[in-house]
Amino acid sequence: MRKLKMGMIGGGKNAFIGAVHRIAANMDGLIELHCGAFSSNPEVSLESGKELGLSEDKCYGSYTQMIETEAKLAPEQRMDFVSIVTPNHAHFAPAMLALENGFHVVLDKPMTLSLAEAKLLEQKVKETGLYLCLTHTYAGYPMVKQARSLVAENHLGKIRKIMVEYPQGWLSTDFENNGNKQAAWRTDPSKSGISGCMGDIGTHAAHLAEYISGLKITQICADINTVVANRRLDDDGNVLLKFDNGANGILVASQIAAGEENSLKIKVYGEKGGLEWHQMEPNTLIVKWLDSPAQLYRTGNGYLSPEAAFNTRIPSGHPEGYLEAFGNLYKNFALTLQSKLEGKEPTALMLDFPTVQDGVRGMAFIENVIASGKSSQKWTEFSV
Repeated sequence: MRKLKMGMIGGGKNAFIGAVHRIAANMDGLIELHCGAFSSNPEVSLESGKELGLSEDKCYGSYTQMIETEAKLAPEQRMDFVSIVTPNHAHFAPAMLALENGFHVVLDKPMTLSLAEAKLLEQKVKETGLYLCLTHTYAGYPMVKQARSLVAENHLGKIRKIMVEYPQGWLSTDFENNGNKQAAWRTDPSKSGISGCMGDIGTHAAHLAEYISGLKITQICADINTVVANRRLDDDGNVLLKFDNGANGILVASQIAAGEENSLKIKVYGEKGGLEWHQMEPNTLIVKWLDSPAQLYRTGNGYLSPEAAFNTRIPSGHPEGYLEAFGNLYKNFALTLQSKLEGKEPTALMLDFPTVQDGVRGMAFIENVIASGKSSQKWTEFSV
């Protein structure tokens, strides 16, 4: 099977996440960069594409030009899918145009600027039968897969409590006013949407809680804060959760936790035991039992689940981190798409990547959390 051809929207010179996407897509030799509209500035797009080794005719001045031009080419000459790595406000339009022109999509999270837009994308995916992969990176870690398997196989018993937190400290000051582009757009409602912290990292925490537990959030009680003076969006929050099996939980997300890096961690407790995973020590999963000593699961060992093994590349003791987890999303998406192109049914292991449905729930989380934070009511229903 030939390599899949990827078109990229965004991710040009000096952009952080575009380079991460390209590394992840290239990791398993399944995908090649075919074309791009790397910037809203045509000159920057051309310069960026040339630096990446593309010919001038594959460096487009706009995403519209790229999608419409590529759609007119013969199947063996055009891109197979589009990777969209732009700020939140520039997700919906290119994703919708790509789907309308028959292209599969990889899309950064949160999926759109609003829940209404997310539902339109969900409907378009259903209509077209195309794939949309949402890059909730942390779902790609092998030990997260192992945790999900332990829960699904009922080793912990009925899940009772989930505690997930994502503290960062990088926005402890008004970084957005000091020339930092990443901070500027993330704190700008016109580009980020109605939420800052909860949209940026709270969605990761919520997705991880649902992904590992297999449960859905049904009610929330949110305390949403803007700590740094004159900031236009939230930078901190605490959310009480209730899940569809009766379990309860706590979600904490903060970007003003001074000294913290990307300290995402989760604890899941069932009737018979619990588990604990830390993103900054990703190759270890701690499993604690009610009546037995605690266990350490480690990446790369033969006792792991098929899901964890499928998403591991190297022997135990060799660290696999953020880039590899990101690469797993691209790998599984690529294997799924290759199966489709060959007329085969993708396996459950291949299909294990976040989808448009996760994107809808992510946008629902943002809108429900912000509404709850503004409400004087203790509990609000989680509506999708």
